[in-house]
Amino acid sequence: MRYGAEHKQETRIRLLKAAANSIRAEGPHQAGVSMIMAEAGLTHGGFYAHFASKDELITAAIDQMFEQSRSRFVAKTQDRDPADALWSYISFYLSSSHRDGLATGCPIAALLSDAQRVSGAARESLSQGASRLKKQLADLLWGMEYVDAEDQADSLLAEMVGALMLARAEPDRNRSNKILLRSKVNLKKRFHLESV
Repeated sequence: MRYGAEHKQETRIRLLKAAANSIRAEGPHQAGVSMIMAEAGLTHGGFYAHFASKDELITAAIDQMFEQSRSRFVAKTQDRDPADALWSYISFYLSSSHRDGLATGCPIAALLSDAQRVSGAARESLSQGASRLKKQLADLLWGMEYVDAEDQADSLLAEMVGALMLARAEPDRNRSNKILLRSKVNLKKRFHLESV
């Protein structure tokens, strides 16, 4: 039975979503093609109908992760004034649910420690995705009239990613929660978000 182009595209998206979740949760080198194909409800033999290599799959999955991340950013910030939107995103990013949601969380925090060990194309996708997120943050800061919005966005993203990664690494739940809380409190003060 032959399937049309639409079916192939739907299958590819299902495969990319499964790969994105697996790579975030397990890391790019632990996520095996057979496991990803099974999670997508496909057989291993169908892999090469969609990708030439595992590296190509990882690169495409990183793009998928950032598309999911962009959608989440929009959902958290849409129809809000810039300060409220920024606080909404910071609150989500530094939440225990985001910390615990490895398979669906921020691709930067999930992949940063593996960045040196993936292909150049995958690193480029990671870099471009991070740049787009920084621009989204900078746009909110421009809306709040920060003249150095791009520099502030770089620093803000670095602090959020670092705090999330440290909180995930901390085995004691109370200490992990404190890492997230302290970072949120400091960012709230730094960006004058006390009134939102």
